[in-house]
Amino acid sequence: MAQRIIIAGGGLGGLSLALALKQALGAGHDVVLADPVLAQPGRADGRAYAISAAGRRMFAALGVWGAMQDGAQPITDMLVTDSKTRDVVRPGYLTFAYGGADGGADGGEPFAHMVWSRVINRVLTEACREAGVTLRPGSVQRVTADQDAATVSYADGGQQRAALVVAADGARSRLREGAAIGWVGWDYGQSGIVATISHERPHGGRALEHFLPAGPFAVLPLPDDAEGGHQSSIVWTEATSDAQTLLTLQPDDLLDELEIRFGLQLGALRFASAPRAYPLSFGIARRFIAPRLALLGDAAHVIHPIAGQGLNLGLKDAASLAQAVVEAARLGLDVGTEAALAPYQAARRFDTVAMGVVTDGLNRLFSNDVTPVRLARDLGLGLVDRMPGLKAMFIREASGNSTTQPRLLRGEAV
Repeated sequence: MAQRIIIAGGGLGGLSLALALKQALGAGHDVVLADPVLAQPGRADGRAYAISAAGRRMFAALGVWGAMQDGAQPITDMLVTDSKTRDVVRPGYLTFAYGGADGGADGGEPFAHMVWSRVINRVLTEACREAGVTLRPGSVQRVTADQDAATVSYADGGQQRAALVVAADGARSRLREGAAIGWVGWDYGQSGIVATISHERPHGGRALEHFLPAGPFAVLPLPDDAEGGHQSSIVWTEATSDAQTLLTLQPDDLLDELEIRFGLQLGALRFASAPRAYPLSFGIARRFIAPRLALLGDAAHVIHPIAGQGLNLGLKDAASLAQAVVEAARLGLDVGTEAALAPYQAARRFDTVAMGVVTDGLNRLFSNDVTPVRLARDLGLGLVDRMPGLKAMFIREASGNSTTQPRLLRGEAV
């Protein structure tokens, strides 16, 4: 039974799902990806993402990791510190040597790779086009579901019928609101300043997580630039009002503030991209499915970036939803029914709530300068550092190395 699936939103999660579905279902099913940004094939995004080992295995199973790998930087080591902003000495309370004595994600596999967003986007878009995904450069305005199918209304006035619509249209999802799916969330009053930093000395693949009173300050290793210059990405958390004030500083003054937090262990610093601030919040949909509709990625959940798992949660969504839809389709079932989508909701909502609780708790625990709390958390970090088995467990969880993961995240075909 041929069925159409429409994915509203051409972000990395939507692209990954479209490719997975088309590769598995073949020409008998029409997979449509709709997003206005598809009209801008050369669009640039200056951000980079930490792709977990499970995400890398998924991209390998989809046949696209090879095209991403040349520009990817493996994270081979991580240091966690906890200090005041202007402390000159920042003792390391917790270290991870991925692929080393602490145990890699899978037999020495790096815990994660840093990959430019523009590279992932380009590779996935090209793979979708080659696989036969219908790329429609326009937005979905409305979805009306009935017993047999959903009617999708586009911004350009066009309409299509589909067995299933996937809302991958971001945290302010119009389709989620149209389906009357509730949203529970709050604003952290924090913003993450994101930028690419050039530095004199090589980073050696090491990631740094400095827990400072205003929030975490992360330094993530990037591939060298075209001239061989060394680069890292930063995610610098501050109270939203302070972040906006920082971005109004003169470049040299802002660089001085950066050096206070970054340190000079990598030599002289400069901004290789203009810093931008993004508000940080928590949110989760009360349901991940509705009649003829499934939520994906930020449309279903938004978490604090303290653990760097936002994109990886979206990839888990894509892998799980692809598996549920493909299994239903191969049995000749209607892929848009509640029965077909229930395994997706069951698999993803609990895991997402759990990750949201963990990241929310970590942010509240570390984004303060209360002395007794600092002493307690530093003691806890030190104990974890001295327990190899516990450290290895954290690495396995963060890298997604679990036998209960969807097949794509284990590197297997759907």
